[in-house]
Amino acid sequence: MKALMNRTKKLSFLIFFIVTLMGCNSKKKGSIKETQKETSQNALSAVIDSINLEINNGAYGLIDRFMVIRNDALLADFKYDQDYETIVQKYDTTNHQYNFNSTDWHPYYKESELHTLQSVTKSITSILFGIALDLNEDYNVDNKAMPLVDNKDIEIEDLRKQNITIEDLLTMRSGLQWNEETDHNDTTNDCFRLESSDNWIDYVLSKPIDTIPGTKFVYNGGGTVLLGKIIRTITGKRIDDWAEEKLFEPLGITNYYWKETPDGEIDTEGGLYLKAEDLAKIGSLFLNKGKWNGKQIVSESWVTTSTSPLLKNVKPQWQSVTGYGYQWWIPEYTNNGKSKIYSANGYGGQYLMIAPEYNLIIVFNGWNINDEPEKSTYRVLQNRIIPALKTK
Repeated sequence: MKALMNRTKKLSFLIFFIVTLMGCNSKKKGSIKETQKETSQNALSAVIDSINLEINNGAYGLIDRFMVIRNDALLADFKYDQDYETIVQKYDTTNHQYNFNSTDWHPYYKESELHTLQSVTKSITSILFGIALDLNEDYNVDNKAMPLVDNKDIEIEDLRKQNITIEDLLTMRSGLQWNEETDHNDTTNDCFRLESSDNWIDYVLSKPIDTIPGTKFVYNGGGTVLLGKIIRTITGKRIDDWAEEKLFEPLGITNYYWKETPDGEIDTEGGLYLKAEDLAKIGSLFLNKGKWNGKQIVSESWVTTSTSPLLKNVKPQWQSVTGYGYQWWIPEYTNNGKSKIYSANGYGGQYLMIAPEYNLIIVFNGWNINDEPEKSTYRVLQNRIIPALKTK
């Protein structure tokens, strides 16, 4: 009996020891995770502070705003004051909406908080196109574009041009002859010529075909102009009215400006102005797969396709292997085509960058148009912020 009692005591002690050990290990694991999280957060904060210091010291040129949002929490929001009135004095400052050294128009709209987005506008145009297709089942990306442009002034005789699809326009593979690689003020630059013309639709449609549509990526803002016109055909509304109803109002974006072209259309390739906070809302919408406050604003499938590298390595001269989706850039993606980072990029340093794996949104506004800075904010997410989050 005594032996049995001793064995029972030993067994009870062994069970107690194992349970205690498991508890200790559990606490230890939790402690390790918390420590790792704290270490990562401290490393991220240090990197953000370092970037802010370098911006203040001029390494990134003329920066107006820098925001970092993670897990719906605002981790950083820096505003920088630049004396643009003095900076632009050595340039032509004629008051015109497409003179980028006119301080009435750039980088802020008439001394407001509305900052030019330039080609970030293209990505928002894509969202609005997705909503249009979501709500109009008679249309899809395989539709021929020319019948939907609804322009009776120019007869489309080239059969290749008639074969351009909506998806060709979305992925910059229209086949239209287009030069947007030179400096914007170069008079041979088609974007410069477009913005100087009286009828933007006619200008784009007058361009000849030099490549079979759907085969080659050529960056072309004119194609995005056609997308804006097609949205009007599909919805019966000009894109600014469509945006107000279907995107801006649901997201609580009440203050914005959108340039109007001489022919009464809206500049869908680069004319939108938003506050940085509202641009961040666009990032949050996409990070949540098209939902805002539980409501599906644009379909999840459109978000996924838009931000997938449908085209690979479209800019081999850039530092990273960059893909392209539906008017969205993919600065980093895996071998199986999963986007690690996607971004909306705009002239002068406008960036909305999203890293889904880290639930992370970065917003940059800047105006580096006359001088190239020592460092580019385009590389900040890949080279500085994500490595800090990987710190163990």
